Amino acid sequence: MMLNKCVRMNEIQINGLRLLCRVGVPDEELAQPQELRMHLTLCPTTDWQYVDDRIENTIDYAAVVAEIESLAADHPRRLIETLAQDAANFLLEKYPLKSVKIVVEKFILPQTNFVAVVVEIHR
Repeated sequence: MMLNKCVRMNEIQINGLRLLCRVGVPDEELAQPQELRMHLTLCPTTDWQYVDDRIENTIDYAAVVAEIESLAADHPRRLIETLAQDAANFLLEKYPLKSVKIVVEKFILPQTNFVAVVVEIHR
C-alpha cells in the first residue's frame, strides 16, 4: 500500500497594507495620491522547520513592506492591475518564494466598499 506524502506549505501574510500612490484612468484621478490597500500572501521556499529562529532564514516582512511602499509610490499607473503585477514580479525576483498572491483594493466607486484585483503566481 502506498502512503500519500504530506505537502507542507508555509505562508507569510501581510494584510491591509495601506499604500499612497497615484493610480487612475482619468488624468484628474492621477493628479493626487490616493490610498489603496494591499494584501500579500508569500510562500517561501524554506520550510519553517529549517528557519532555526533566524531572520536571515526567512522573509523579512518589514523589508517587504518598505519595498512595496516604495514601489507603489515610484511612478503613476493607470491600473491597479499593473500595480498588483509589478508587486508580484518584484517579490518573485527579490525573494526565495514558491508563490505570491497580491490583492489590491481601491476605494473609488461610492456604491461599493472597494473594487479589487488579484494576481497569483506559482513557480
